[in-house]
Amino acid sequence: MQEVDLIMFMGQSNMAGRGEASEAPKVQSGTAFEFRAISDPTKLHPLSEPFGVNENNEASGVSEKTKTGSMVSAFATEYTSLTNRTMIGVSCSKGGTSINLWQRDGAFLQDALSRYHTAESWLTENGYAIKHKFMVWCQGETDADHGMSGEEYSTKLKRMIDAMVSAGLERCYLVRIGCHRDHPTLYDEIMLAQTDLCRTYSNAVLVSTQFAGMAAEGLMKDPFHYTQKGYNITGAEAGKNTALHITLNKEPELYDPRSQSRYVSQK
Repeated sequence: MQEVDLIMFMGQSNMAGRGEASEAPKVQSGTAFEFRAISDPTKLHPLSEPFGVNENNEASGVSEKTKTGSMVSAFATEYTSLTNRTMIGVSCSKGGTSINLWQRDGAFLQDALSRYHTAESWLTENGYAIKHKFMVWCQGETDADHGMSGEEYSTKLKRMIDAMVSAGLERCYLVRIGCHRDHPTLYDEIMLAQTDLCRTYSNAVLVSTQFAGMAAEGLMKDPFHYTQKGYNITGAEAGKNTALHITLNKEPELYDPRSQSRYVSQK
């Protein structure tokens, strides 16, 4: 029986990806697959970019036509090389979404839970042994744009993660948002809320802070989104740190470009 890890990739546009698929790393054959819970829940597809481009659910609203290249292939490349397990990725992301849309009784979270259960059932019924099940999350720019307080954001993010964990996932690995290109401090409160939550909440682990330095490095293509190189850098860091946490229970060692200091977990 083949052992696999099942990963939900969830959030808004910087999880969905606004890069260039042709510039993403090519995932080694046989190491990572996409399970298309919406468009083709009958088999596994080799994971490639643009990841999740076909996974549009008009009924729930988790649907968009603008996925062009994401961090997922870079994540998969690092993750599989360190864990030596096959990765099964499931896409559930949509640009411009507030954390308000991802709450327990809302259509977005119910869609995510349905995609997870569909993938889990298919894998089990087709002879796969699922070793680990978790989510990777990147979202928060919209809430910062709308002036949501860090306290409110943390409460709602924790509530969403709790719902996913209650459904069977182990935890959330969080890719922190970066800075607005033209207003460098606009996202600070949400960034701090994400950082602090991961320091104290056992079900959330911060695995990348790379986005915070990309405006200064010229790796943003517009005020909100990153070049494919930016997604590749962030995905690789997140994949590496997630793998080390999963296999060795090692807390990530991160440099935070925003605070110009090393991130230290307090757990």
